[in-house]
Amino acid sequence: MKQIYLLLALLPMVMGGCTTQEAAQEEVQRVIYLIGDGMGLAQVSMLEIEGGYAPTAFDRAERVALVTTRSANNRVTDSAAAGTALATGTKVNNSVLGVTPDSVELTSMMELARDRGRATGLVVTCYLQHATPAAFYANVPNRGMNEQITEQLMACNFDVLIGGGMRWLDSLHCCQMVERGYQVAYNLEEAMPINSTPLLVLLADKHLPHAPERGDYLPQATQKALDLLAANPEGFLLMVEGSQIDSAGHAKDAAYLLAEMRDFERTVAIAMDFADTHPGTLVVVTADHETGGLSMPSGKSDFTLSESGIDYRFGTGSHSAIRVPAYFYGAGADRFPAMMDNTELAKRLMEVMGLQQ
Repeated sequence: MKQIYLLLALLPMVMGGCTTQEAAQEEVQRVIYLIGDGMGLAQVSMLEIEGGYAPTAFDRAERVALVTTRSANNRVTDSAAAGTALATGTKVNNSVLGVTPDSVELTSMMELARDRGRATGLVVTCYLQHATPAAFYANVPNRGMNEQITEQLMACNFDVLIGGGMRWLDSLHCCQMVERGYQVAYNLEEAMPINSTPLLVLLADKHLPHAPERGDYLPQATQKALDLLAANPEGFLLMVEGSQIDSAGHAKDAAYLLAEMRDFERTVAIAMDFADTHPGTLVVVTADHETGGLSMPSGKSDFTLSESGIDYRFGTGSHSAIRVPAYFYGAGADRFPAMMDNTELAKRLMEVMGLQQ
């Protein structure tokens, strides 16, 4: 009988402990959202094969999912529609940014995070007005409306903006950004000593150079953004895009693709290392779509050979309709299903961040 009384006395304490632990698991203060534009499973496999099967940052993931990518009007999405789905949790038509087929303007998770007092940032290897980054702040019926997108970029009030885009952000625009409180730099070396936000770093007329030419830009820029955003006690949302994985797929260039994947993988490692030292950080790595229809057939049909070689073949110079991978690491990683649509990924991400509208 005494044992029963003791068990009943301890039960509230045990249940209370479980509740506290569950609450701690649900608390996600910081999110690093990495999007490999055009990155499918084949692209990740190529990275693994060409690295001699050595472990990559992708292998550190605590949960992996497969994600569907169709847009509202096409089984094969473009980056504008897919970026909008990943940013807002809503499907739109191809070429459209942040506007539903019923002409309703959408609010992105980045804007919700900003309005809730969290720090916000975009780091890309394309121009900041390009489809994927623009999906986090723009509402336009066509992704090609770069002047209008630039005006919305200037008004977004995100804390860190790093990428190309000087073709539309001219000296007058930059002066206006300074008037709004931004510090503006034109190379990473110039930006490194800056220790406060908001910060705008413009590094190219349009896209940045290819991976071998730009060196460690993306890992370094990501680390700089993390250092700045981490100062906000309310947490942050940072979107980082490996933009030119897509460009390499469109070009059907395997060497270009491998270089971009290696660059992106180093950046994923930076994000995961940050999560290791900052509890409450969730790293999400995914793609907007696959580009190139990449396949890797055996070089020979005789499988009695010790090595048959591998060919890298592109089935298209466009996008494909196949699912893309998603990798989760850190706080809240266990709260995503193994199979989902890109809109569900975004909705669940907003849920774990407490950003439901």
